[in-house]
Amino acid sequence: MSIDPVYTTTATATGGRDGTARTATGDFEVKLAPPTEMGGDGKGNNPEQLFAAGYAACYIGAMKFATTQDDSLAKVPADTSVDATVGIGPRPDGGFGLTVALKVTMPGLDKAEAEKIAEAGHKICPYSNAVKGNIDVTTTVA
Repeated sequence: MSIDPVYTTTATATGGRDGTARTATGDFEVKLAPPTEMGGDGKGNNPEQLFAAGYAACYIGAMKFATTQDDSLAKVPADTSVDATVGIGPRPDGGFGLTVALKVTMPGLDKAEAEKIAEAGHKICPYSNAVKGNIDVTTTVA
């Protein structure tokens, strides 16, 4: 599949999980540290937190976009939220893998309608498309 990007960005990490990361524009910089559960001091952020924040925000955007493409879907409420829980652990075949659990809250919409929007969002969201078949993603509509 060929993608023609409409936006690109570059970030540079130095020091791995125990270092820093910043965008090329310099408007975002973060101190990185492994979580205590992985032997670190936890005095910084980690890649899983950054992935969770990015996925949650992007998924809301994808759900909003989905409703502009399908008139049968209700509009996404302004106070919609997504909790993205990202887990990391060893894979049985070696290395490490991720899990993702998304909890979608759409105040004012009934659960069935919110579930339709959530499903449509996965078809559009670049994070959902990137991890499809590689990471177990569960979606719960509250």
